[in-house]
Amino acid sequence: MARDAQGGRSTGSRPRVQLAALVVAGVFLLIGVLGFIPGFTTDYGHLRFAGHHSDARLLGLFQVSILHNVVHLLFGLVGLVLARTVAGARVFLAGGGAIYLALWLYGLAIEAIDDDGGANFLPINEADNWLHLALGFGMLALGLLLSNQAGTGGRLDNPADHR
Repeated sequence: MARDAQGGRSTGSRPRVQLAALVVAGVFLLIGVLGFIPGFTTDYGHLRFAGHHSDARLLGLFQVSILHNVVHLLFGLVGLVLARTVAGARVFLAGGGAIYLALWLYGLAIEAIDDDGGANFLPINEADNWLHLALGFGMLALGLLLSNQAGTGGRLDNPADHR
C-alpha cells in the first residue's frame, strides 16, 4: 500500500485479506449485539450467563448465553484491531478459523460423551456445530487464500529462492 507524502494514511485500497477480516469482524460484532436483543433472540427471558441451561436462541436457531454473546463481541473487537495490518488480518482469519474448527470438535465431543451437558458451558447446540464448521473452513480459507500476494510486492516467495 502506498503512503501519502507525510507517511500517514495509505492512499490505495486495502488488500482483500484486510477487507475480509473487517467484514468478518463486523459480522461477529453484529451477532454479539443481536444476541442481547429480544426478537432476534427467542426465549430471551431464559438467557443465562453460561451453561447449557440457557434456552435463548439467536434467530430461533442458535443456542446463546450472555457468555456466548460476549465472546462474539470480543472476537469481533479483536478482529477489528488485527485487520489494521495484513499480518494481523491473516492471523485473525486463519487463527480464528482454526479456533472455530476446534469449537466444532468440542461441540461434537459434548454430543458424544456428555449426556447431561455439564461441559457445555458456552452453550453449543447442533446448529452451532454446523455454523462453527462452516466458519472454521471459511475463515481459514479467507486467511490463506486472500493473503497470497498481500504484503509481498506482488511476488510470491519461492522456496528455491532461499537456497
